[in-house]
Amino acid sequence: MPRINHGNKKGQELQKPEWLKISLSKDFNYSNIKELTKMSNLHTVCEEANCPNIYECWNGGTATFMLLGDVCTRVCKFCYVKSGKPNGIVDKSEPKNVAETVNKLNFKYVVLTSVNRDDLEDGGASHFAQTVNEIHKINPEILVEVLIPDFDNDLSSLSIIVNSKPTVIAHNIETTEALSPRIRDFRANYQKSLDVLKIIKKLEPEIYTKSSIMLGLGESKNEVIQTMKDLRKANVDIITLGQYLQPSSFHAPIKEYVHPKKFEKLRVIGLKMGFMYIAAGPLVRSSYKAGEFFVRSVKGKTRT
Repeated sequence: MPRINHGNKKGQELQKPEWLKISLSKDFNYSNIKELTKMSNLHTVCEEANCPNIYECWNGGTATFMLLGDVCTRVCKFCYVKSGKPNGIVDKSEPKNVAETVNKLNFKYVVLTSVNRDDLEDGGASHFAQTVNEIHKINPEILVEVLIPDFDNDLSSLSIIVNSKPTVIAHNIETTEALSPRIRDFRANYQKSLDVLKIIKKLEPEIYTKSSIMLGLGESKNEVIQTMKDLRKANVDIITLGQYLQPSSFHAPIKEYVHPKKFEKLRVIGLKMGFMYIAAGPLVRSSYKAGEFFVRSVKGKTRT
């Protein structure tokens, strides 16, 4: 399926800095995850979204499973996942296959995400919930983070997610309010994402919520800080800040390679706002070392 050209055909013109160079080494864990996911006909966002951390995360024994296929009903100018019409197709064996694969890989913390499925009545919420339930059937001690779409702010769909009792519910605001209309699909917007996060907390105040912001798309420092303030007002517990990397010349161009020192300054500012944990750095992604960071920095910690 062809990818849609969103912008600069000449591709990114900025020279990639040294701090964005990564190791491409593969070890047993990487090979094992790749083999098992292929055998079970499963998708990972690590592969579908062309994540720069795939080698580090897979070598470290963590992966993010992408549910409901590899075709998204929305078209965002930053995302490498294919867009198209899934036509209501759902692999009903996927929840059990994911659970069995997680068990075989001996994961203690797993992240589940999905493409947007506006073609489904509940947006795929029941499929998410079934997957969480299947994982907990095999091992109730496994911590599950779900990175969800907005489900068009449907209360019933969001309730299904909350009632499946994942450890963390994440929904990414992606960028600042000013940039959101230019970067995200027209069906997504800044306020809708904030409302999703607020609804989750209203349904279950004790659940951990999480969001993510990309930098380097042309936002100002003050706009990023305002976005962090808005997320904190929505009682979001955890945020991640990472460098936007243009997946191809068909996507939104990079305006700036943000220096690691700037990420650290924003992390410090955010912690003063009351976030429980912030992962910030050029290669940080919403699910980057999610289990390690959660266990080390959030689990058992008292909210402020």
